[in-house]
Amino acid sequence: MAYNFRPVNRDQLYLLPPSLRDGLPEDHLAWFLIDAVEQMDLRAFRSKYRADGWGGESDDPTMMVTLLLYAYCVGERSSRRIERLCLEDVAFRVITANQKPDHVTIARFRQRHERELAELFTQVLRLCREAGLGKVGVVALDGTKVKANASLAANRTYDAIRQEVEKMLREAEATDREEDERYGSGRRGDALPEELRHRASRLERLKACKRRLEDEAAREAARQQARIEERKAQEQATGKKRRGRKPKAPDPSVDPAAKANVTDPDSRIMKTRQGFVQGYNAQAVVSEDQLIVAAAVTQDANDVGQLHPMLQQAQANLQAAGVDKPIRAVVADAGYWSEANVKQAPVEGPELFLATSKEWKQRQAWKDAPPPRGRIPKGLSLRERMERKLRTRRGQAIYAKRSQTVEPVFGQIKAVRGADRFLRRGLAACDSEWKLLCLTHNLLKLWRKVTKGSASSPFGWMAAALA
Repeated sequence: MAYNFRPVNRDQLYLLPPSLRDGLPEDHLAWFLIDAVEQMDLRAFRSKYRADGWGGESDDPTMMVTLLLYAYCVGERSSRRIERLCLEDVAFRVITANQKPDHVTIARFRQRHERELAELFTQVLRLCREAGLGKVGVVALDGTKVKANASLAANRTYDAIRQEVEKMLREAEATDREEDERYGSGRRGDALPEELRHRASRLERLKACKRRLEDEAAREAARQQARIEERKAQEQATGKKRRGRKPKAPDPSVDPAAKANVTDPDSRIMKTRQGFVQGYNAQAVVSEDQLIVAAAVTQDANDVGQLHPMLQQAQANLQAAGVDKPIRAVVADAGYWSEANVKQAPVEGPELFLATSKEWKQRQAWKDAPPPRGRIPKGLSLRERMERKLRTRRGQAIYAKRSQTVEPVFGQIKAVRGADRFLRRGLAACDSEWKLLCLTHNLLKLWRKVTKGSASSPFGWMAAALA
C-alpha cells in the first residue's frame, strides 16, 4: 500500500498570474496600514522630491511610510533586517508590492524624513478619535529611560577630550604642511588629509562634546551669578544680611573631570533600577484606554521639569486631532512633584494628582490612616494639601489609574516590541524615533479595535475620518 501524501513540486508553475491579495487575510495588519497610510496627508514627504519627472526613480513615499510603520509595529527597526524581510516575509512583500528597497534606501528615508514621520503622530490620533479611542478625562504622565546607541565606556573627561582634539588637529596641520611642501599649496586649506578623513566624524563628535561641557559650565556660572545678585538684592531691600554661607563667585571654567559621550554627545548618563545606562529620558502622556496622546525625548535625568511641557503638548495634539473633550485630571508619580509645578498649574487647567513620595510609602500611608473627610483644614502647605487629596477615596481611585495606563504602555513598547534602545543618535533623531514608536503603538490599538469581530473589511471609514 502506498503513502497518501500531498505532492511537493517546487517546479510547478501557476496556472493563473498570482495576486498579492491572496497572500494575506483581509484583516491582516499589513492591509490595515496600507489603507490607513493611503488616507494620510503625505505632501510634506513628497515636497522633498522633484515634481518635474527628471532624475532617477525614487521609491514611493506612501510605500516607504507604510513599510516603516509596519516594521515598527512588529518590532523590526534595523534597516538591514527590514531589507531581508522584504525578500522573505509575505506581509513585507505585500506592502512593497514585491519591490526590494535596500537597507541604505530605508535608512536614508528614515533620516531624511525624521520630522515628517514624527508629525504623523497627530494624524494617527485623529484616526483613533474617529474610532472612539482616547478617553482623556484622566491621563497619566510618566518617563522611562531608553538606552542610547552608545556605550557608558565611551564617556571621556573634558581634559581627555580636549587633548584628543588638539592632537588630531596637530596631526592634520602637520600633514597639510608636508603635502604643501611636496605638492604645492593647491589643496583646499580646510580639507582634512587623506589619513584623517575617516576620522572626521569622530573629530566633530569630540568638538561637540567639548562645546557641550563648556556651554554647561557657562550656564552654571550664569545661574550662580544670578543667585548672588538675588541674594544681594534681598539684603538691600531688607537692610539685613541673609544667614547661611555666602555663595561662591561664579567660575566659568570647565571641571576637568566633567564627562561627555564621544559616540552620542547628546545622550546622558541615566540612573535606572538596573543601574546606570547611557541614554535618554522618554516621556509619554497616556489616556485611560492606553492611547498615547503626547510623546517626547529629553536629556534631563529627572522628570520634574517635564510636567507642564508634556501637558501643553498633549492638549495641542488633542486639539489638532479634533478631540473636543478637555483633560480633567493628570496623575503622575513623585518624580514630577514640586511646589513650583503646583503653583504654575493654571486654575482652569486639569487637576493635578502628583505623588509626593515613593509609591510604597504612599500605599503604606493609605493603610495606616483612614481616608480624610470634610473640609480641608486651614494652614496646610501645598505638599500637605496634595498628600491629603491623594488619601481621599476619590484621590486613591484616580491615582490608581496610573499603574494600569502608562506603565503597561512602556512594557508593550520596550519588552514586547524590543524597543529598549534607540538605533539612531542625537536628540532630534531619538525624539523622532520615540514618536514613531508611540504612533505605531496607537496604530496597533486602533487595528485591534476595528478588526475585532469584523466579518468584512473594517477600513471603509478611514477616508471619511481623514477627509
